[in-house]
Amino acid sequence: MKKAPHILCVNPWIHDFAAYDFWARPLGLLCLASLLQAHGCRVTWIDCLDRFHPGQHRQSDPSARSGRGPYDKKKISAPEILSDIPRRYCRYGIDPALVTRDFESSGRPDLVMVTSLMTYWYPGVAETISTIRAVCPDVSVALGGVYATLCPEHASIATGADEVIAGHGEREVFDLVEKYTGRRLEPNLDINDIDALPYPALDLQHKIPFVPIRTSRGCPFSCEYCASRQIEPRLEQRDPGRAAREIRFWYELFGVRDVVFYDDALLVNSDQHADILFTILARSEMNLRLHTPNALHVRNITSKNAVLMKQAGMQTLRLGLETTDFKDREIDRKVGAEEFIRAAAYLKEAGFSPKELGAYLLAGLPGQNPASVEASIDVVKAAGITPIIAWYSPIFGTKMWDAACAASRYDLASDPVLTNNAIMPCQPEFSWELGTRFKNRILA
Repeated sequence: MKKAPHILCVNPWIHDFAAYDFWARPLGLLCLASLLQAHGCRVTWIDCLDRFHPGQHRQSDPSARSGRGPYDKKKISAPEILSDIPRRYCRYGIDPALVTRDFESSGRPDLVMVTSLMTYWYPGVAETISTIRAVCPDVSVALGGVYATLCPEHASIATGADEVIAGHGEREVFDLVEKYTGRRLEPNLDINDIDALPYPALDLQHKIPFVPIRTSRGCPFSCEYCASRQIEPRLEQRDPGRAAREIRFWYELFGVRDVVFYDDALLVNSDQHADILFTILARSEMNLRLHTPNALHVRNITSKNAVLMKQAGMQTLRLGLETTDFKDREIDRKVGAEEFIRAAAYLKEAGFSPKELGAYLLAGLPGQNPASVEASIDVVKAAGITPIIAWYSPIFGTKMWDAACAASRYDLASDPVLTNNAIMPCQPEFSWELGTRFKNRILA
């Protein structure tokens, strides 16, 4: 009898000026891990960002802050190209010695699968792969995730991966296993049906402080600054009853109360999707705490779903507003002035407080006047919602990319690390004062 293929899945370190665990988990890789398990593979797991790793001197409390918390970090040298930025550059995550120890104790894998997120975090991906190579030089490494999807050519050169996989990877993973293990695994489910896929392998983690869930893929909008359509070309929505059963599964087996929605378009077709899901959750008596760090579309908020979200246990609700310059809104067409005011009223009538409600406002856009951001802050505060500044990160392939390149003080196309929003790449210079100015306006 042939030995089961051994696949090691790895979530890499982050190299950045700032990073914080705002309910961040590599959901795509965890879904592929569960798919491999369902087809007889032995799957092991290393999370370089694991705040609950037993080898750390300071472990996070999984019940604190609804599962959020700071990563361990160590100061490292910033890329030379960022030498003009007066900020500390760090490796975020667990000590490299722990990663090496975990890799050695897991046994030699047939294949290592590494994920990626922000394009400008690729130096952390490269270090992760290099660390793996140092222990096992001949192991094969496949890289997937957002960076691999948006910048496949750069990823194939900069990271040392043997394979770069764009997109979801459900079909490609079977080809990878055959290529590197000689075992052909035939899918025993419809991998094109998001309702047929197994639940993500969250139990591979040391702790499950919260449940990340995606009830849909894709977004019907095509905003100038956003890469959602590049990553997910079409909108697919799961059966809301199945999504509710997944939440109950993690609640009953692991006692997890905090549920974080990763959808880009949770409220689209709300009467056939989210309304049904929230009705089920509201009636479930599970006493959940729900969070939407990915912004909800303002236009899709109704008096009905506002009440249902409150009844279901929504505690962190974020709106994708971006700007209140409604008369000359070039960056997207998601919301008008009346729609925003109406949505804010619905949410307040449903019982949401300003502490629970936040609206993202983009700052640092090409050619943006800081005064327009301050004006948006005032409008949002007047509506009883907390403004949240989201600094702009240029993304290759988006409609705003050319304008970003023209406005930037850097050659953005030369290196993804230059698109880091922490350096304000489309401003004339990095400015602590500008960030402080916006913060003070919010607190005033």
